[in-house]
Amino acid sequence: MWSYPRPPRLRRCYLPIRVVLGGELVCDTAESWQVLETSHPPTYYLPREEFIAGALRETAGSSFCEWKGVARYLDVVGGRLTASKAGWYYPTASPGFDQLVGHVAVYAAAMDVCFVDGEQVVPQPGGFYGGWITSSVAGPFKGVAGSAGW
Repeated sequence: MWSYPRPPRLRRCYLPIRVVLGGELVCDTAESWQVLETSHPPTYYLPREEFIAGALRETAGSSFCEWKGVARYLDVVGGRLTASKAGWYYPTASPGFDQLVGHVAVYAAAMDVCFVDGEQVVPQPGGFYGGWITSSVAGPFKGVAGSAGW
């Protein structure tokens, strides 16, 4: 992932992805977008329509990415659990990232478990970033102690 570009780029992904919260499968898809950026594991953006009904709930708050634009936050609901501000999306996206519209990323750390191609992901360290670590990427990753200035 140190060979990933800056600014980041989008890559289409056709690996099966499953997201579980509250013991409930809240998303199951075979198509997504990966955002690849230097010092980060991939962030997966999943088609909004692949989430089960009621799993995504609008909530207050937004953030700005210099590359993708203004993101809005979502609570993710599964079983009897609500993960507050655990998902985000771009209602409109900056040029070059238009494909992210209609897709949602989730913080793996806020879910029970997330899988990419059957492999359980490890959340990107630090709590702020949304990358998913699998055996196909190698660190160190931004978010670990001492990486704020990278």
